[in-house]
Amino acid sequence: MFSLLARKPWYLLVLPAAVLMAALGVRSGASLHAGNADAAAVAAASDTGPATLLGGDRELPERSTAVAAGLPLDLRAALENGTDLFAYAQQLQAAADAGNAEAGWIASRIYDHCGVFAMDPSGYALDSAALQRMDLDAISAMLAARGKVRQSCAGFTSADGLGRGRLLQQRQASAKAGNLAAEAALLSMGEPLIDTPEYRRELVERVQSSQDPEAFLAVSGAMGSAAAGDEAYRGMVAGSQFSQLAWQVAACQLGLACGPGSTLMVAYCANGGICSRDPRQDFESFVYDAAVSRQGMEKMNEMVSSLRSAQRGVQ
Repeated sequence: MFSLLARKPWYLLVLPAAVLMAALGVRSGASLHAGNADAAAVAAASDTGPATLLGGDRELPERSTAVAAGLPLDLRAALENGTDLFAYAQQLQAAADAGNAEAGWIASRIYDHCGVFAMDPSGYALDSAALQRMDLDAISAMLAARGKVRQSCAGFTSADGLGRGRLLQQRQASAKAGNLAAEAALLSMGEPLIDTPEYRRELVERVQSSQDPEAFLAVSGAMGSAAAGDEAYRGMVAGSQFSQLAWQVAACQLGLACGPGSTLMVAYCANGGICSRDPRQDFESFVYDAAVSRQGMEKMNEMVSSLRSAQRGVQ
């Protein structure tokens, strides 16, 4: 039972699960998702690219700005509005294979979102049925979110191989082609393009300078507790579970889709068991309501404000 729920969704760009679980009083799924707190997280590149860091005079290829035939003009909005992510991912992958770095990044977000379902669609349905039989109020939101995932991800199977290797390959290709969000996501996965303190710091600075919401979300997983004690991030918004939240809240304020039915909210709830009790609540409100104490609100606001300023994350 709970074959899929017990697997740590390593690819999920999660909040510190222990914080939100405790704050919400969600007990029914706690034993199933205790491993989510250290899961690794999910754009336009900034003018300062990683070309010089990748060695010598080698230059990265220019990002393709052309819209492939059949693709929507706004790839990110289409992800949020899509009901058939399997078909959309196929379109995106074809464009990515032709050199469209943004398409490759959005495709990787779909692989993230649908990964648990794709492991075993039948098992996913059985787990949902088992949860439903528990008949607990706290699970109703999670069931609704899992239903949305099952509907939008229909078509994916284990044969698609939406595992860590696929994500890593996809994001490396997009990052090397100039996509900043993909490059930041690699850092959160523990697989930066270059594993030096200088590169890691420079990358985070480029993310903040870009003010790209997707890049903010993508880097947030590396800015939480995983960054504690890392000299590369000295003076930055980094090193605690609340710094990770600050990057994510800033992403919402910069324009990331963070509404009640957004991919972000659905993924947290369906894959992480971190669900708002109010179905009308957006992500930012959820964070302040469930994870930040009154005493901590001022500090959180300061961190978010610094991320949105020209101070490069310095507190």
